Amino acid sequence: MIADEQSTKTFLDFFVEQALREDVGDGDHTSQACIPADARSRARLLVKDPGVLAGVEVARHIFQKVDPGARLDVFIEDGKAVSAGDVAFEVECNTRALLMAERLVLNTMQRMTGIATLSNRFKFEVEDLPVKILDTRKTTPLIRFLEKWAVRLGGCQNYRFGLYDWIMIKDNHIDACGGIRQALERVAAYQKEQGLNLGVTIEVRNLVELYEALDAGGFTRVLLDNFEIPLLREAVLTVNNRFETEASGGVNIHNVRQVAMTGVDFVSVGALTHSAVSLDLSLKVMK
Repeated sequence: MIADEQSTKTFLDFFVEQALREDVGDGDHTSQACIPADARSRARLLVKDPGVLAGVEVARHIFQKVDPGARLDVFIEDGKAVSAGDVAFEVECNTRALLMAERLVLNTMQRMTGIATLSNRFKFEVEDLPVKILDTRKTTPLIRFLEKWAVRLGGCQNYRFGLYDWIMIKDNHIDACGGIRQALERVAAYQKEQGLNLGVTIEVRNLVELYEALDAGGFTRVLLDNFEIPLLREAVLTVNNRFETEASGGVNIHNVRQVAMTGVDFVSVGALTHSAVSLDLSLKVMK
C-alpha cells in the first residue's frame, strides 16, 4: 500500500516535479520579466466556499520544493471545516517561487478539498450506523494517492490502493474464468503458490450467485453489486455474518443511508472521487 509516510513522500515528490515541469516548462517568463530575483512576498490562502479543507500539507511540500526557505503559518489544519472568508494559511517565500507554485497549490487543494467535503457529507449521512464508507479505484491517474488522502481527511476510508493490495474478483473475472467457484479456487491456488495472504472480495450480481459464492467459500468479503434494497437486505441476512458484506453500484448522497440501513458492513462509493466538485480557493499576495 502507498499510505505510509515514506511512500506518500515519494509519490508527492514525483507529482510536484512532473506538475511543475508541465506548467513551468523552460521558465515562468512573466514573473522573470516582472519580479526581481531576490524579491520576497507574503500571501494568504483564502477560502471562498464552505467545506472540509484538504491539501495544506501538500501546499507546504510544494512551496518548500520551489523555495527551501519558504515558511507556512497554518491557521486551519487539514480535515477541518471551513467557511467562505476563512484564511487557511499564510506563506512567505521568494516571490518568483510563490507565483510559480500558485496554480499547482490551488489546483491541488481545490480538488482535494472538494473530495474531502463530499466524503464528509457521506460520512454525516451514516455516522450513527455501524457501516464504513469506502472509496474505489475510480480516481484520476497518477494522483490517486492525493484523492485517497482527501477521502480520509473527509472521514471516509480507503479500499484498496491498486490491483496489488487486495484481490477483487469482479464479473469480468468470473465470466472469463468460467464461474464463481472456478475463480475462487484459482485465487486460492495462486495465493498459496505466491505466498500471499491478501483479502479477497467476490462480486455477485444476484442471489443465485450469492449462494454459489457461499457454497464455494474461500473469500473475505462479498460485494453485492447493484442489488435493490429489499434484495440487499435479504442478502445480508443470508450471509448472516459468515463473511463481510459490501454494497456497491448506484450509491449516491440521497440513497446511501437507505443502503447502509440494510445492515451491510461496507458501502463503496465511486462518487467520492469521480464526482466531487472542486471548492473555490484563492492565493493573494499581501501588499
